Amino acid sequence: MKAVIYRPELDRFVVKTISEPKLETPFDVIVEVHSVGLNPVDAKINHWFGITEAGNRDMVGGLDVSGVIIAKGSMVNDWNIGDHVLYHGNMRRRQGGFAVFSVHDSRTLTRHPDISDIEAAASPCAGWTAYRALNDKFHLAGKSSIVIYGASGGVGSYALQLSRYFQLETIIAVCSEHNFDYATSLGATHCLDYRDLQLLTKVNTIVDNQGVECVLDCVGGPAQTNSSSMLGFDGQLVELVSTIDSTQHQSAFDRGLTLHQLSLGAGHVNGEIGRQSITQAGIALNRMLEQNIVISPPTTVLTLSDIPQALNQIRQGHSRGKFVAKI
Repeated sequence: MKAVIYRPELDRFVVKTISEPKLETPFDVIVEVHSVGLNPVDAKINHWFGITEAGNRDMVGGLDVSGVIIAKGSMVNDWNIGDHVLYHGNMRRRQGGFAVFSVHDSRTLTRHPDISDIEAAASPCAGWTAYRALNDKFHLAGKSSIVIYGASGGVGSYALQLSRYFQLETIIAVCSEHNFDYATSLGATHCLDYRDLQLLTKVNTIVDNQGVECVLDCVGGPAQTNSSSMLGFDGQLVELVSTIDSTQHQSAFDRGLTLHQLSLGAGHVNGEIGRQSITQAGIALNRMLEQNIVISPPTTVLTLSDIPQALNQIRQGHSRGKFVAKI
């Protein structure tokens, strides 16, 4: 079958003909891939676990898969051949969705929402992460203010819509100025340029110098410490990109800050509780997509052969919107 593999010795993505995958555990299914989403995490495959090991020379990325089950293991009881499914894959396994067929643990499958394969494949990594951040970490219902740092990106675009759904009064989008209209259309009540030297002052003005209740950082780096500076007493930060160092957050103890770490894919390696964290977010977001409560970002549709170039664009930061490959 055709697949896009990662060559670690060259740090390149290559289209190659490889063997069709086989079931690896009794819980596995083989999925015929219809569409697969491309995400920044796919482009950064060089940082994945065990990528340089000899057994992973034909590592196939592609975590967000829409497709149909064509084979299943002996312990798969809740799914049948022919079922239409959507899932967020496990980066620790080597047979992902940038191929005609992929292998996945059936225990983190979700039933495919009643939307197109393209729209569905655009949603898991970004949408399910946003849902977990706002619902599971912030418990956003009942809150009144949030800052979303990196609001025009994949996770940020879903987070804006979910903040509107949870009826927050103040939804502050931090992004590039040319994305202000887009952020406003998704629910932002205020938009600020991330390059603005008066960013913190402007946030404080919006919330009457009380600080915001929640900040979602989708950017990492200096944005992490900038984000926590925006928080008021008992404020909460969810960090998606880099590991939190609490000593770098000014007066975190005195202000009673809560600093959350979130990795959607970590659920794959943390037992049944971890697997449920993925599937419950997926089921909830799938339902919202079906009901048009949230929509997927603007999407460019690719072929399998287009994937290497698109991944390089994503890695270099030269892409806009969402890429989904129709296999």
